[in-house]
Amino acid sequence: MKAARMRTPWRPVPKKPSNPCVRDPVGVYCRVRPLSRPDQECCIEVIDETTVQIHPPEGYRIFRNGEYRETQYSFKEVFGTLVAQKQLFDVVAKPLVEDLIRGRNGLLFTYGVTGSGKTHTMTGSPGDGGLLPRCLDMIFNSIGPFQAKRFVFKLDDKNGVDVQCEVDALLERQKRDAMPIPKTPLGKRQIDPEFADMINVQDHCKVEDVDEDNVYSVFVSYIEIYNNYIYDLLEEAPFEPIKPKWNNCNTPVRNGDFIPPQSKTLREDQNHNMYVTGCTEVEVKSTEEAFEVFWRGQKKRRIANTQLNRESSRSHSVFMIKLAQAPLDADGDNVLQDKEQITLSQLSLVDLAGSERTNRTKAEGNRLREAGNINQSLMTLRTCLEVLRENQMYGTNKMVPYRDCKLTHLFKNYFDGEGKVRMIVCVNPKAEDYEESLQVMRFAEMAQEVEVARPTDRPICALTPGRRFRNQDFREELQRKLEMRGGPINEETEEQAVPELLLQNFPPWPSCELLDINDDQTLPKLIEVLEKRHKIRQLLSEEIAQTVHAFKAALQDFESSVASNKNYVQGKLSEKERTIAGQKMELERLEKKIKTLEYKIHILEKTTTIYEEDKRNLQQELESKSQQLQRQASDKRRMEARLQGMVTETSVKWEKECERRVAAKQLEMQNKLWVKDEKLKQLKAIVTEPKNKKPERPSRMRDREKPVQRSVSPPPAPSAPPVRLRHRRSRSAGERWVDHKPPSNVPTEAVMQPQVPHAITVAAASEKALAKCDKYMLTHQELASDGEIETKLIKGDVFKTRGGGQAVQFTEIETLKQESPTGRKRRSSPSNPDQPEDAAESEWTDVETRCSVAVEMRAGSALGPGYQHHAQPKRRKP
Repeated sequence: MKAARMRTPWRPVPKKPSNPCVRDPVGVYCRVRPLSRPDQECCIEVIDETTVQIHPPEGYRIFRNGEYRETQYSFKEVFGTLVAQKQLFDVVAKPLVEDLIRGRNGLLFTYGVTGSGKTHTMTGSPGDGGLLPRCLDMIFNSIGPFQAKRFVFKLDDKNGVDVQCEVDALLERQKRDAMPIPKTPLGKRQIDPEFADMINVQDHCKVEDVDEDNVYSVFVSYIEIYNNYIYDLLEEAPFEPIKPKWNNCNTPVRNGDFIPPQSKTLREDQNHNMYVTGCTEVEVKSTEEAFEVFWRGQKKRRIANTQLNRESSRSHSVFMIKLAQAPLDADGDNVLQDKEQITLSQLSLVDLAGSERTNRTKAEGNRLREAGNINQSLMTLRTCLEVLRENQMYGTNKMVPYRDCKLTHLFKNYFDGEGKVRMIVCVNPKAEDYEESLQVMRFAEMAQEVEVARPTDRPICALTPGRRFRNQDFREELQRKLEMRGGPINEETEEQAVPELLLQNFPPWPSCELLDINDDQTLPKLIEVLEKRHKIRQLLSEEIAQTVHAFKAALQDFESSVASNKNYVQGKLSEKERTIAGQKMELERLEKKIKTLEYKIHILEKTTTIYEEDKRNLQQELESKSQQLQRQASDKRRMEARLQGMVTETSVKWEKECERRVAAKQLEMQNKLWVKDEKLKQLKAIVTEPKNKKPERPSRMRDREKPVQRSVSPPPAPSAPPVRLRHRRSRSAGERWVDHKPPSNVPTEAVMQPQVPHAITVAAASEKALAKCDKYMLTHQELASDGEIETKLIKGDVFKTRGGGQAVQFTEIETLKQESPTGRKRRSSPSNPDQPEDAAESEWTDVETRCSVAVEMRAGSALGPGYQHHAQPKRRKP
């Protein structure tokens, strides 16, 4: 999902995952609830079937690069305020129910801020059922004629399922019927009118192509995750057990029969699926019975009244539907007694508690603690999905922190294993929820990039398909043919027919009436018949005796075989019992070992977390140290370059100073030598001159007129940039000047003031002003040695540099100075034209000093003009 944003940061190229199985992204849908009042301000707008746009409300503006920000987010499908529950169910939940009946797992959860309609989406309202009752109705509409009898499937305590024969299932049903109070609601019980309208679904939606040769059983369970603890909502416990009873002394009453609810633990089965140990799982046979179980647990769920929601869920609720199915035997009559052929699939419907801000809900005490745990669990869910997405997209192998909270730990197998995951993002378009809705949209954007492995199809049973209905057809045809032949013979008619057959074997009785005394035929006939009947009776008695004897022998043989079989069975039974006892001990040992290993794993995970935190801190410290070393190295290089420049500058300066001092010393020595020569000449003249003549002193003026060859100091080295010719006056009246007068100058009361025509007066030199002018003049004031203010006008020419900037080359300096008439006058330069060579040295030195400052504008600089001083300070004479 992509949002209309500015440029996104660079990301590394995604790598293909090593797992070759096919993966599907998490299906993310958006549902916008209607506003509570028509006059409320709306900040979310549905653009089309897959896009929503969120914009800040009035008074809340976000500016980026001077533009008003409106963000669009894309989903798999967007449901507006007028969408019915049926349309939402057909798109989102119906494929999950179809996968459940086909033996695949599914997870559906609602996510959003508090008061955004998550519970309404999942449960519904009277007359308009939500996703949960519609899922139950579709399941039972699909498997209704193929359901197994109760207790044919029996769940164990390790997230598995066993199949029982009809006799064991009958005994379980009789045992349950003998209980005074059934713990599970009966299907024929009258429906509670409180939720009767929610499950009155008239759609009759069902799954097509259901396997008719399987039998099915549905088991439901209902838990909640409250303050990061798991509680069973179907457990038989008093209502609101957390609140104890209080007496008149304001002390809690101790009740010996009261048992507080115990939190449940999570375990991992042999297939690496997470399950809740000791959770109540109820076998249900109809939609009404299943929803009644749900409603019984819903009444125990923790809700509270906050300023944002009158019935705010304070816990995450999970309603789990398990579907067990197994094939029929070859005759199509009974369930196949093979545990390997049983398929157990699960659909989890999760209603997450809404994230909330305590500064808006004004939560305190328990409400504040609940809000903190809710936000923490949702943040952990977001972190897990972010790490999972990073591992899938970039091929990393970071540890996903599923164990940080019970919510993510429970659904770990959905993201790491197989199954289909779908999420419904519920948003409230009112302006007050803008910031929370923005965070929800960002989470949905990230969740859609996570991929889950596609579930594999279950293996096909090798038995003949269609055997259930063929067996039924065979029975119906057999019954019809028996009815055509006169009907089946029952046991009562058969018992009555045996004596009649025996009596028919005896000869019939003759007439026994004696009408005459001399009748000699009736009695002989009667005697003959009696003799025949007696013989037949003896024969029958012998046959019966033989039959009885044979039966007794067979019975004795049977009893002996039964006794031997009984002894054999008892031996086998005792052997099996010993094996079972050993296996139980082994299981107990393994369970203890598992607990120990789980504890060790927990400790290792904590240690790993600590080490990873230390590793991150050390890496950050290492990065900061390396950056500091780099800065120090760059500073060192700059310092070395600066020192090298200073050394070069100082060397040049002292070379010039040494040359000047050598020249001055040479001049001084020549002067002394000249004085000595003069004295020697005078002494020679006195010695050689005759005494009668008056000695004439040689004129120094004539000697001075003769030039004396003296060493002159070398001229200064030419500067790097070319210097323009000096002009004492303006070349034309059209030239413009930049009159730079710093604000620190003190105004003087002199009569002569510098006036420059066509000048731009500035307080600081700027590139803009220099680009418009040809001349530059800087007014500089300093305190002279006699205490008076001395004003210097430093003039220069403006020209363009190669970099595109403006540079100033100073050409001359004019000095304006006020002196007191009573003070001592000083001359800046000797008036004598025959000045010594020292004056020549001072002359070019003064010129260098006067042209020692240059202002250069750096091209492309955003910080304004820069100043660079290219010269050496004025040298003092020794």
